[in-house]
Amino acid sequence: MNESIRYAWYGIVTIFVVLLGAASYIQVIGADDLRTHEANTRELYKQFGGPRGPILVEGEPIAESVPSDSTSFDYQRVYHDPAMYSGITGFYSLNYGQTGLEQRLNEWLSGTSDDLFVERIRQQLTGEENPGASVELTIEQAAQQAAFDALPEGMQASAIISEPDTGRILAMASRPSYDTNKLAVHSTTEASANMDELVESGVSPYNNQPTYERPYPGSTFKLIDAIAMLESGEYTPGGSVNIPNELPLPQAPDNPITNFRGGICDQRGSAEFTWVFAQSCNTPFSQAAMDMGQDQILDVAERFGFNDDSLNIPLSVNTSHFPTEDIADATLAQSVLGQVDVQATALQMNMVAAGIANDGTVMTPQMVDSVRGPELNLLEETQPEVYSEAISEETADQMTTMMQEVVQSGTAMPARSSIPIAAKTGTADIGTTGKVNSWITGFAPADDPQVAVTLVYQNTDYSVGSQLTATNLKTIVEAVVEQ
Repeated sequence: MNESIRYAWYGIVTIFVVLLGAASYIQVIGADDLRTHEANTRELYKQFGGPRGPILVEGEPIAESVPSDSTSFDYQRVYHDPAMYSGITGFYSLNYGQTGLEQRLNEWLSGTSDDLFVERIRQQLTGEENPGASVELTIEQAAQQAAFDALPEGMQASAIISEPDTGRILAMASRPSYDTNKLAVHSTTEASANMDELVESGVSPYNNQPTYERPYPGSTFKLIDAIAMLESGEYTPGGSVNIPNELPLPQAPDNPITNFRGGICDQRGSAEFTWVFAQSCNTPFSQAAMDMGQDQILDVAERFGFNDDSLNIPLSVNTSHFPTEDIADATLAQSVLGQVDVQATALQMNMVAAGIANDGTVMTPQMVDSVRGPELNLLEETQPEVYSEAISEETADQMTTMMQEVVQSGTAMPARSSIPIAAKTGTADIGTTGKVNSWITGFAPADDPQVAVTLVYQNTDYSVGSQLTATNLKTIVEAVVEQ
């Protein structure tokens, strides 16, 4: 064989190897990347019109794909009770992609998860369609209904109910809501018009409020303050605490901390710590924070999840914030009242209440109970997971007693019930608008907690919010707690 022929042969073999390698990559190694690439409109249309797996609550679908009459797509994504579940499910749209659990669980629902590889091979051999996996949520229908009913139409509000000893989310609802079906339509023109209508009405279909919105938590943050105070050894539930009517601040003497003007806190110069907590007096907590220092408050806050940007449930969770950089005492004194530099999701304040209820152990919040394949074979089952050992059982017991007093004789008296409830209210001013964020977070029964409940009503009048919080906490507890 002469040299020219040999080189030509080498070239042919090299080209053959390259082509074989490229084909192998496309069909095996890079198949998933190419199939899911954003430019692959063929795959996008195929998945959008395919038999996507259902999202279930107590075995019933709140999102499912049903056969379609459309000539373009074989299946239509349908959402049941969309107003009540829109924040959880999100939507699946040809125009706007996926949000909520539709996005976070897409590999399961679309059938593209590695755990469904064998099922995909079987379907390719038989020519069957590729239905996705079924996802069963931890949500309970009765709890979800009670949470949603506690949120008046026309308000911006969120509600969460969880199981303290497991972290299971039993309900997660928000207002304003919207009809997810309007964004899942096959017509891109119709979907665009519906999205424009939603945006113009002030609805944000991209964010789940209980895990995304971070309003000032107001005096619910005093749960963190009170724990730090008890842990310092300088305070006990029955110990006497001074209650100045005004607390001058070192860097802002013309802007002192005050209690609620004309309220009961200004009528006493000192009282037991439990009474101060129940009445939510401001000045003692600001003074204690300046005495203890920022680090002690920060340490407690982070044990409960503040500043953790890794949490997902599997919905993405916005990071609740307590300042880590050094701040002035004046700023600290205001921040520990749940204002200025402190922001919290409804989920975060629910974790605080649930951790206290669970003897100081915070469980990782979870929304997915199980995942099953098309043949109902169990693919994944979620187990309870400890997030942190936030506080001692002794401190948790002390906090429980103090939180019960909030309901019995303090700011949450409208929540008094035959079921013992432990709670903490909160009101946060929103700038100079005259509007407030009204909060309540707590658990019941106080002596054997079954649920932790958090409600927040944003940008409302004080008189409206203060009535809604404790009253609706009581209503929810009496609806969902087994007596």
